[in-house]
Amino acid sequence: MRTHRGGAPTVRHAAAGLALCLGALITIGACDASADPPGGGGPAADPPTATAAPPASGETSAPSDGGSDLDGKVVVIDPGHNGGNAAHPSEINKQVRIGNGSKACDTAGTDTRDGYNEHAFTWDVSNRLAKLLRARGAKVTLTRKNDKGVGPCITERAAIGNRLKADAALSIHADGASTSGHGFHIIEPIAVGTNTDIVSRSAKLGTALRDAYHEGTGIPYSNYLGKKAIDRRDDLGGLNMSTVPKVFIECGNMRNKGDATKLSSASFRQRIAESLAKGFESFLT
Repeated sequence: MRTHRGGAPTVRHAAAGLALCLGALITIGACDASADPPGGGGPAADPPTATAAPPASGETSAPSDGGSDLDGKVVVIDPGHNGGNAAHPSEINKQVRIGNGSKACDTAGTDTRDGYNEHAFTWDVSNRLAKLLRARGAKVTLTRKNDKGVGPCITERAAIGNRLKADAALSIHADGASTSGHGFHIIEPIAVGTNTDIVSRSAKLGTALRDAYHEGTGIPYSNYLGKKAIDRRDDLGGLNMSTVPKVFIECGNMRNKGDATKLSSASFRQRIAESLAKGFESFLT
């Protein structure tokens, strides 16, 4: 998330898009054959495990797949950035109020040296995670409907969780730090006024996700930021404007060769999603 390279996602082979559509036709009855599968751009992916994204409003949750341990829990997943951001600088650079100042509506994100974009990574992991949580009975909403649009602004991403009165919310990112930096970290909110009531619960959510992520993925704590993979900030609109427990995760450093190799692997992204699902389960049950 630190640097803002980004760019439009790489178009998938038509055959891959058509294969995805055939599967989608069975479950949702319609599909655009030219659409990229979740996680589009960058290296070739394993067969996608993601479910269809929510409608444009971002606020329609898919029904449970039959699980029960998270029955009725409302979870909002915020896939950082978006595939069209880099091509629309005037829109994403628009200033929005974040409670203690102003900040750009959104950013383009970073990428690996091989060109795998952060926005594609966050979209893929978010969909994989949503599927797992829905299977456990949770009502899950994503803050954006695809990886080809612009935004939404960081304030609207927070507002979606607020309107749904989410039990927990997570913004998924990957960092763009120095190549010597490696590992993951969680970002928790600092009280700035409107979010004061959720700081304590957010810290508990952050700890649960940190422990599950570290155990499940084996990725070490960040060696360049935070203490035991926990960082606290008051300059992120998604945290400042939230009225529900919410944290960010930087899943690794895309500019570090070792981290980038893991984040670029579809099978490892599934492992990331499974680890985060266990973290939510720990926090919500």
